[in-house]
Amino acid sequence: MLHEKISLRDNNDIYLNTYIVDDPLEQKRKRPIVVICPGGGYEFCSAREAEPIALAFNAAGFHAAVVYYSLKQLYPASLKDLSDAVCIVRDNAEKWQIDPDKVIVCGFSAGGHLAASLGILWNSEPAVIREDKKNRPNGMILAYPVISSGTHRHIGSIQNITNNDRLLMEKVSLENHVTADCPPAFIWHSFNDDVVPVENSIDFAAALAQEKISTELHIFPNGPHGLSLANEWVASDEKGIVTEVQPWLSMAVRWINNL
Repeated sequence: MLHEKISLRDNNDIYLNTYIVDDPLEQKRKRPIVVICPGGGYEFCSAREAEPIALAFNAAGFHAAVVYYSLKQLYPASLKDLSDAVCIVRDNAEKWQIDPDKVIVCGFSAGGHLAASLGILWNSEPAVIREDKKNRPNGMILAYPVISSGTHRHIGSIQNITNNDRLLMEKVSLENHVTADCPPAFIWHSFNDDVVPVENSIDFAAALAQEKISTELHIFPNGPHGLSLANEWVASDEKGIVTEVQPWLSMAVRWINNL
């Protein structure tokens, strides 16, 4: 495995960790890559939603990378970080044997907001627009994502990237900015999530459907916020082990393969 730390900014806290799997048959097979944005309310990057997710996708035969993005910085600082990370991945597609048509962003909670922001705003946010379009994801995997700055917002996440500025709050309410240029989405959420309301995912899926963007949405009846893989590996207590949620990963793997 090629495990490499690549700085995104002069600040050493902003970087990309790669998990590039070896080709056991040396056939130079090109594989999808999943670029992961951990959650943490734009205040920290959750370790439970970082390397364990990368290794799980590695086990499914995919390359992976984790973005440690700007925290407590106004929009679009973290969006620039993710955009640059996706461009680095595409620039190294030949070297790392990546399928350049299967570069998937995957985010959890506030990281879901970041991943969705690139999927929605890659060609409309002046700070990240590129003529070569290398920053456009081919798909979005969003786990219990923060989406809205409206009634169902997660107050901490939105405040950390907007400082309650009304213009910025409107800009980061992603359900209002979906266009036909957005990539397909795989979304999952727990119905009784009491931190990020499930309406974030429902309203976003509806906005994607309005633009006829292919979307797969799973709402699991039970489970607290921040489940990650929902298994013993990442759970801090028994509440974090939810058997019926665990299949989300295999569902997402199938979804990537079918893109």
